[in-house]
Amino acid sequence: MLRRSLENRDAQTRQLQDAVTNVEKHFGELCQIFAAYVRKTARLRDKADLLVNEINVYASTETPKLKQGLKTFADEFSKLQDYRQAEVERLEAKVVEPLKAYGTIVKMKRDDLKATLTARNREAKQLTQLERTRQRNPSDRHVISQAETELQRATMDAARTTRHLEETIDSFEKQKIKDIKTIFSEFITIEMLFHGKALEVYTAAYQNIQKIDEEEDLEVSTCRLRKDQQIEDDDEEDEDLDVTEEEN
Repeated sequence: MLRRSLENRDAQTRQLQDAVTNVEKHFGELCQIFAAYVRKTARLRDKADLLVNEINVYASTETPKLKQGLKTFADEFSKLQDYRQAEVERLEAKVVEPLKAYGTIVKMKRDDLKATLTARNREAKQLTQLERTRQRNPSDRHVISQAETELQRATMDAARTTRHLEETIDSFEKQKIKDIKTIFSEFITIEMLFHGKALEVYTAAYQNIQKIDEEEDLEVSTCRLRKDQQIEDDDEEDEDLDVTEEEN
């Protein structure tokens, strides 16, 4: 009967071992991939900042309406990077860190398993000792009684750790499901907030680009070309006049 009880307890231990190992593997993978996702998002923000700077530099060389449209676009796009920075920080705090924390949780569960296995092994050892004592010294009640007492203590300790293990299995599974729901809900919410803001910003940026008046800028550009040409012509006339005066 006691042997069968030990086998049942071993099955419970393997159940928790499998659950902990599974979480350790997949939560570790999820943590690494989410962390890489956040890093790539941060690098995208950095590239966008470079793009904003270049647009501003280029805009300063252009005609008024195009310059205004580009600078307004750059302002909107820069605002989007502020939202992207907030996205990066929230993902790190609400997704990556909670997954990373499971490294500590897994270690604690393995410590629970270790304590349980130690108690189980002690109980099994005492049971084997009692059986051998009964076989070798069936008439020595004193030695048998001592072995029975040691087994009783070991069994009580194993029962206590088994109850703790059962509670640990239940709490671990419940907490895992709760955390998965929370982490993925946070991820979805953060991404929805960012993309909602991105849609607003891109809509405003698109509208501002569409407001650029190419006809008006074309007139400005044409006037500039005429003015530049006139200056060149005047310079040429001045040079011709200087030559004529020198010849005279």
